[in-house]
Amino acid sequence: MSERNASQRPPHEGRPDPSTHETTRHWIPQCLTIAGSDSGGGAGIQADLKSIQANGAFGLSVLTSITAQNTKEVVTAEDLSVDIIRSQLRAVMDDFEIGAIKTGMLSSVDIVVAVSEFLAKVPKLPPLVVDPVMISKSGYSLLRDEAVAAVKTRLLPLATVVTPNRHEAELLSSTSISGPETLSEAAARILELGPTSVLIKGGHLDEADAADYLFRSGSGAAAQLVGRFTSPRWETRATHGTGCTFSAAICAHLAFGLDLEAAIRKAKEYVSNAIRYGLEIGHGHGPTDHFYYLRPWYRETEGGDR
Repeated sequence: MSERNASQRPPHEGRPDPSTHETTRHWIPQCLTIAGSDSGGGAGIQADLKSIQANGAFGLSVLTSITAQNTKEVVTAEDLSVDIIRSQLRAVMDDFEIGAIKTGMLSSVDIVVAVSEFLAKVPKLPPLVVDPVMISKSGYSLLRDEAVAAVKTRLLPLATVVTPNRHEAELLSSTSISGPETLSEAAARILELGPTSVLIKGGHLDEADAADYLFRSGSGAAAQLVGRFTSPRWETRATHGTGCTFSAAICAHLAFGLDLEAAIRKAKEYVSNAIRYGLEIGHGHGPTDHFYYLRPWYRETEGGDR
């Protein structure tokens, strides 16, 4: 992975001289997303890149699969070869100062193994956010059954944080989650697989607020709850790609050097607003608005800029 010290970076300040057509260049943190494509633009690598850029970092991508989907359904999906996936990883790692990485759709055993083996060999691996994408909102499987074991044994031990929703946490932990009181057991089993932290998203839990729970290993086999992050539960169908958007925002803030809890807090506020000001496009579950703060209706509602 390319590294430069601060003195080698382009200047952060300075005004161009219009008479000489002078320009200025600015360095910003870079984030890598390794995920599948959503032709509808609301989830997958498209959502990741929008979310990363909206949160101030520069988005890089390694494409793993191509899906044909829209707001209503995933029609079909096709994986890229592991050779081109490895080539993409080598290309971005060779040139950019990657401050954080996230993974999304890694649909097959071969892809999970290829990505995990590559990341395991990266010197000083930056913070890794694993979003264990398993199934689309319309019910299409995005992770083959036989690949779940590879995620558990190969990828999760590398993770700074894994961000499952309720369904994904149940599959990873082989535990039924009936409510907040059963989260600790599921988190403990996931932590046994090797990640530093697990953030179980509560969007599918029966709570008044949308609450997410951050756990780390505690004494013995117990999981220690170290943070609960809440936002209003907005009444909307514009929820397509919320998991991708949230995990990518966490990745962006980690690249800025924030600690995990601070990164989650900022990402939670961002994704809540992206849902609140979601877009009325398509005929199914519409996408969030990754750039809600640019819209006149946001400024009118909030009475100012972002």
